[in-house]
Amino acid sequence: MSEHYAPVSEHLDDVEAARTEGRRKMDWALQHMPILQELREQFESEQPLAGEVVGMAMHVEAKTANLVELLALGGAEVAITGCNPLSTHDDVSAALDANDDITSYAVRGVDEEGYYAAIDAVIAHEPTVTVDDGMDMVFTIHEEYPELIETIVGGAEETTTGVHRLRAMDEDGELNYPVFAVNDTPMKRLFDNVHGTGESSLATIAMTTNLSYAGKNVVVGGYGYCGKGVAKKASGQNANVIVTEVDPRRALEAHMEGYDVMPMEEAAKVGDVFITTTGNRDVITREDFENMKDGVLLANAGHFDIEIDLDALSDLAVDEYEARDGVDAYELEDGRRLNVLAEGRLVNLASPIALGHPVEVMDQSFGVQAVVVRELVENGDDYDAGVHDVPDELDREVAEIKLDAEGIEFDSMTDEQREYMGSWAHGT
Repeated sequence: MSEHYAPVSEHLDDVEAARTEGRRKMDWALQHMPILQELREQFESEQPLAGEVVGMAMHVEAKTANLVELLALGGAEVAITGCNPLSTHDDVSAALDANDDITSYAVRGVDEEGYYAAIDAVIAHEPTVTVDDGMDMVFTIHEEYPELIETIVGGAEETTTGVHRLRAMDEDGELNYPVFAVNDTPMKRLFDNVHGTGESSLATIAMTTNLSYAGKNVVVGGYGYCGKGVAKKASGQNANVIVTEVDPRRALEAHMEGYDVMPMEEAAKVGDVFITTTGNRDVITREDFENMKDGVLLANAGHFDIEIDLDALSDLAVDEYEARDGVDAYELEDGRRLNVLAEGRLVNLASPIALGHPVEVMDQSFGVQAVVVRELVENGDDYDAGVHDVPDELDREVAEIKLDAEGIEFDSMTDEQREYMGSWAHGT
């Protein structure tokens, strides 16, 4: 195993300054994370993770860091690295690494070799629980360290792409320990994917470019939960929204929401801003680039940098240059410039100014992560190898903590209503 890859503190020049700034970011986020605050009290007093080792591959920034500290407060030893080379905040990573119970290997801007060496370094801690965003940790353990599977009680997966990969692995009979699909639970999907992706992607693009959405044609590739959020928020900023889809039901849904729906080859001719949200490869290709207007913005809000075919764009370009911090211009033979944000990586996390999703929605997602890690440690034997939905009572628990913190009261069913809903005997 690659135990030789050093923690972040050995990669930075001024570690103390980095730790101070990282802690400042974490404190700001925690102030707006009532779910994690409540769970901190529970975990600290009950120590549900005592003796466990949690291995994590996540976006290492302030909100994630508060989840990491929560798990450590619950008694775990935690080792973490990044799940995207450009989403790590080195100062936050350094602040985590200063905690005696946490080792952080996440360093911003590492190359592919360094990225996987850091994952190996986390696995060298021999985790009993894995927490992933994109499934790289689960995959690497199965491929390279299968001997660890016997002592792993389970895992949790944060994002759509990771859950897709896990379900494919499970269907092939290759997933050898239980993993909770955190992405698919309502407290994550209905908020993080819709509001989080929508708001943070659009905000990052606007701040990176200093451009407006008003009156622009914004092309949204894919109309899943993330695409719905981007479309809704772009429409709210007075953009004309165009949706491209491969699923007839989602295409119809977008049409009935009032958006223009058309193939990408048609959208390419009229779009001003393109945002991909599919999790699939080759959403925007060479033929599309050839039809685009001068000055378009190309951004990806999916997990991997495969949705915009940058190799094809590079082949077409006669010149490539950094037009602005976080924006690479590809100049074509006829003088048109196509502008790619964040190297085609996850725009709301990989751009130089990116801060990721708003704090409040990540409080919900990470609240779910924390309670499913606790569930795995306490009741792991109840779950066979494979992908599992988050138990509904845990999802509801997180929602109730949030509502209580917001001072929002809601109704509950009477015994008669419960009996009615649970019976098949009541007819007309």
